[in-house]
Amino acid sequence: MAYDYSELVETTKRWAGQALAQGWITQETAQFLCDFDKRAPETLFNPNGSRPLIVAFMGGTGVGKSSLLNRLAGKTVAKAGIERPTSREVTLYHHQEVAINHLPEKLPIEKIRLAQHDDAHKKNIVWIDMPDFDSTEQSNKILVFEWLPHIDILIYVVSPERYRDEKAWRLLLSEGNRHAWLFVLNQWDRGQQAQYEDFKQQLGKAGFIEPIIFKTVCGETAYPDEFSALETTIMALSNKQIIAELEQRGIQVRKTELKEKLLKTVETLGADKSFSQTEKFWRQQWDATASQLERGFSWPMQKLAAYYAGRAANLLTKTVPDSGQNGDPQSLLWDDWAQARFGDALDEFIVTVDNLGLPVTPLKNQLAPIRSKAPKILQAQTELQVREALANPGGKLHRAFLKFMRFCEIFLPLGAIAWVAYLVSIGYYDSFINHRGYLGVDFAIHSGLLVLMSWLAPWFILKKLKPSLEKSALKGLEKGLDLSITGIGGEVDGILDQLSSQHVQQLDKIKAIITHCEAADSVNTVNTPLNTPLTRMLMK
Repeated sequence: MAYDYSELVETTKRWAGQALAQGWITQETAQFLCDFDKRAPETLFNPNGSRPLIVAFMGGTGVGKSSLLNRLAGKTVAKAGIERPTSREVTLYHHQEVAINHLPEKLPIEKIRLAQHDDAHKKNIVWIDMPDFDSTEQSNKILVFEWLPHIDILIYVVSPERYRDEKAWRLLLSEGNRHAWLFVLNQWDRGQQAQYEDFKQQLGKAGFIEPIIFKTVCGETAYPDEFSALETTIMALSNKQIIAELEQRGIQVRKTELKEKLLKTVETLGADKSFSQTEKFWRQQWDATASQLERGFSWPMQKLAAYYAGRAANLLTKTVPDSGQNGDPQSLLWDDWAQARFGDALDEFIVTVDNLGLPVTPLKNQLAPIRSKAPKILQAQTELQVREALANPGGKLHRAFLKFMRFCEIFLPLGAIAWVAYLVSIGYYDSFINHRGYLGVDFAIHSGLLVLMSWLAPWFILKKLKPSLEKSALKGLEKGLDLSITGIGGEVDGILDQLSSQHVQQLDKIKAIITHCEAADSVNTVNTPLNTPLTRMLMK
């Protein structure tokens, strides 16, 4: 699908607005993208109607622009200098039926001189005599640059003495591809062929292949020149097809300028794979910071483990009583030092991303909440792990062994008592049959010792192998710290994944606009045959 220029402009403005809102581009870049010059030759007239060809004489001081226009008109329509040949106004010479309805804005009306004619053969041409652009008067330069976008064909007038004027060349190079150009070497009666060849060579270096150069003389004395060829060439160009082709070229130039703006903006966004590489840099930064935090947390965790161990009952039944800074026991762990180290890690990472040539504003905006979220992640994980550690102290094998000992503490004494009872019953029965005594001191002592040892051994083992609440709390804190560090790093990883996806989307959107610019250019390319007057008038 081919987009016309106005659609491309609106699409670019919409993209720039949302990219600015999300921080992908700066205000200056958005302004740069949305600053479009709407001036064009067709804007001088009512839309949707035929218009004449706009032809302007441009050149330095004293080269004879006004004299050329007067000669074309056959009468004096532009002021030609006498004492000091300097044009200070714009002269418009057009057919009386042609209405110029939209003069350029911000121009003083008194600086515009209107002259009309009734020659039907020249009805399709509006002639303009431009002020001397090399004048020391700033107002002249303003007039020239304000009128330039409204010109179809620029007749660049030089003299044998001034064809190498530096100011003229700077203007020619800056405006070259925006217009069609004809060149006039005026005052040829004072010129030499070597000057003509040198001028032609200079135009070739500027980008004109076989430029059209006319040698003219506008003095009072008769001198053979090419003025009639100049007039014939301009008349031949004043048809609807040529005007349409020039308009199309102007649109193509603006599309090319838009594409160049977009390409420069793409450079500010960075390469499409750059954001995907930031996760590696963050992992390196976070690993170093995490190691530093773990070393710094060593002593606070021991202190906090003792605090939790002393309040284990409260911890498992209700909220832990206030302690530490700001009434929060977790402030013993994540303090100002930890917050500063974490902030430094994020800031250093942002600097790294900036050095990669990527926009950092979206990253700053996304990382801002994690700065205050990190202490909460640490508190939630460590407190949960401490609760679980205190509820289930020791390791799995340790807890299984203690569970077995608690079983033995109950059932070993019961087994010993059952065994003693069995022996008492057997002894009683035997003594009843044989009429002998069956209970002795030795039996009673041994039986009591058996029952006592069957209970005492498990009890002693349970007492000595009882898990330390402080060690359990410390283990829970260490596990919570590991999970917190992983969680905080994962939060940033998630942000980077999201930003990477958004970055690719932004690049895809702006590259799609660039593709539409190129597609529109290919659709609207002017297929003008080579070596025609028009192609020779265009800068390559």
